[in-house]
Amino acid sequence: MRLLTLALAALFVGNLPAACLAQSVSPKAMQPAAPPNAYIRTGKMFDSKTGTYTDGAVLVIAGERIQSVEPAGFAIPAGARTVDLRGSYVFPGLIDCHVHLMHRADQYEEIKYFKETPFTDAINGVVNAKRTLDAGFTTVRDVSSPPFAAVDLRDSIRSGFIPGPRIVASGPGISITGGHGDLNDFSPEVRPMLYPADRNFQIADGVDQVQQTVRAQVKYGVDVIKIMASGGVLSKGDQPGAPQYTLAELTMAADTAHQAGRKIAAHAHGALSIKWAIEAGIDSVEHASLADDEDIRLAKEHGTFFVMDIYDDDYILNEAPKVGLPQEQIVKERSVGQAQRDTFRRAWKAGVKMAFGTDAGVYPHGDNAKQFHYMVQYGMTPAEAVQAATVHAAELLGRSADVGELTPGHYADIIAVASDPLEHVEALEHVAFVMKGGVVDKDERAR
Repeated sequence: MRLLTLALAALFVGNLPAACLAQSVSPKAMQPAAPPNAYIRTGKMFDSKTGTYTDGAVLVIAGERIQSVEPAGFAIPAGARTVDLRGSYVFPGLIDCHVHLMHRADQYEEIKYFKETPFTDAINGVVNAKRTLDAGFTTVRDVSSPPFAAVDLRDSIRSGFIPGPRIVASGPGISITGGHGDLNDFSPEVRPMLYPADRNFQIADGVDQVQQTVRAQVKYGVDVIKIMASGGVLSKGDQPGAPQYTLAELTMAADTAHQAGRKIAAHAHGALSIKWAIEAGIDSVEHASLADDEDIRLAKEHGTFFVMDIYDDDYILNEAPKVGLPQEQIVKERSVGQAQRDTFRRAWKAGVKMAFGTDAGVYPHGDNAKQFHYMVQYGMTPAEAVQAATVHAAELLGRSADVGELTPGHYADIIAVASDPLEHVEALEHVAFVMKGGVVDKDERAR
């Protein structure tokens, strides 16, 4: 059912390659053709380890990966497939560690939970995946989507059935009864038509239920676990700073995920929930809005990543009310938005590990790079902000051998922009060229 849904979604979406539409509805059975070898001449090429440029290198691409990096004078064989990016600034494909590909930013009204179907989610995911890839984000971590749409979307993209970024997929976020993620303030007789609770979350109370839920998500193929350690902003009946899970429950979640070879991310706004998430051994704290000095010290001590979506505040306060965001959520955002940005500055200055993550789906997919502006405004250099979206994000995802660098052995995930992002980081909002795994997804340089 889930695979058929994605197949139908692809058929209903325009502008997809004709070859994609001719394939079977069983993407797992497909084997994408290896791209031909290529040689890419670069202008200024970003070294994501050092945060500096290399001049005039030639990237030798074999299949999906970079075979070697040669100097500017390297002799390319006659008749070889060549891409000339010498007039551009060349970067590794960007990584967003916090997206929701099945969500739309123009739908905040709660009634959507009673109107939408799995087909709606699948259509959203197909469209949003393409927009994200076109924006230069060749890898994303989807943290909480309807069950288990991100897993199927990941597999469909991986097989070549539809275009999109590489996806590190979670299942539904795990939350407590009455917490961020539950369907609060309705009669007990009210349920969405096709799911027993809010479609993006699973409810688990107590260490035993938490353990079973994590194990079940692993069974269904997730790459990462998402757990709601505190209340949230875009939900009813809870407060962002209030702890949800206990230290014992969070520890069980982290231990169970790690035993299965999965990483785990914790949604946590409040100081106590952030502290417990770090002490439990969770790999990344999402949002981290109200982290105090002890939280920051512990995060640095444990090597815990903060993934802070500091662009969202502007979009939520200025745009989301126009499409139905309730007043309760607006009030909550005003209580944490600026505090989160101030926390970002303090945490970065203190040396906490940071990975780029935006909460895409709260704002429109494809606008992911707008967050770079705020990361620079609140303490990073442009090079550091790009590193957060390349090598540091790859480290958090456990994918350092594959993505985040333009070095031999890594995927040929390459983007190019016309002006220098190390001078004006906003240049990354206008990506002209995107290659993923040796295949050109987008080339608008002529325009």
